[in-house]
Amino acid sequence: MTQTNDVEFRSDDFELARSANEKIIDKTYKTSSYMKDVWHAFIKNKGAVIGAVIILVIIIFAIFGPYMNEHTYKSIIIEHASLVPRIQGVEKLGIFNGMFKGENQYIAKGFDNIYYWFGTDTQGRDIFTRVWEGTRISLIIALSAVLIDIFIGMIYGLVSGYFGGKVDMVMQRIAEILNGIPTLVVVTLLGLVLPQGIISIIFALMLTGWIGMSRIARAEVLKLKEREFILASKTLGAKDIAIIFKEILPNIFGQIIVMSMFSIPNAIFTEAFLSFVGLGVPAPMASLGTLISDGYKSLTIYPHMITSAIVVLALLMLSFNLFADGLRDAFDPQQKMM
Repeated sequence: MTQTNDVEFRSDDFELARSANEKIIDKTYKTSSYMKDVWHAFIKNKGAVIGAVIILVIIIFAIFGPYMNEHTYKSIIIEHASLVPRIQGVEKLGIFNGMFKGENQYIAKGFDNIYYWFGTDTQGRDIFTRVWEGTRISLIIALSAVLIDIFIGMIYGLVSGYFGGKVDMVMQRIAEILNGIPTLVVVTLLGLVLPQGIISIIFALMLTGWIGMSRIARAEVLKLKEREFILASKTLGAKDIAIIFKEILPNIFGQIIVMSMFSIPNAIFTEAFLSFVGLGVPAPMASLGTLISDGYKSLTIYPHMITSAIVVLALLMLSFNLFADGLRDAFDPQQKMM
């Protein structure tokens, strides 16, 4: 029995954690890759997951929606002009039943077996088909914006930031000059040379839409090009092109993807705005902007003509913003704490 500071310890107060003959084996844990960590962080973000699901649903409807009935985006049936929405089955619940000002338009006109899920416009064209046709055009513009950002903006920024000096100065002054030209002016001038439509909008994005991406890529290169692994590659005789695309690019690819996702809503809004003011796709082609422009003229009498296009456009832009925000937090968790 030993006494220390008035505390008594006995021999049976302690026991060995393991017996002397027990084998001690180290536990091994599975390693997790970077992309797996990104995936787990992404699915924890409920807003980003909801945004991804909505984007997927809209893409499916954009692909198959125009073929879900016998109408096309340009088929005109004057007798069916200005019909409000009517949906099979749902009409029994008292909604989307074709009622307008206390009267069932379909029954009154003898269209008992005819249904238009989003109604028709003033020329009798099916708004459901035209909305998803317009969404398809908006998604094409969005995809074009991503490709332009990656293949023009990213490469421009990588080269400018890596070589620096006079090369960087000249390339940045060119970018500033192009950025000073309003997109609306560019599209208007292109409309005088090129046929009005998607081609003019894509060319406008090619001229000015990549500048934001180039600045992000340049800033990331400036942070990385003096790091030890870059200096080691130069010491071992690696060429500049190899260093840019094999050493620097993989380390900033996450930021590049995130910025590309953020450029999609801007491209969609640009197309919608240009179509709204008459500089987008020509009639009778449909886009969300032209549908909003056409529906705006009859807003006070037939609000259904503009509602569906506005809802799809709002969901599309909100979903891409949520999706991009989730990607940003997943690729760079520290960004969320700043």
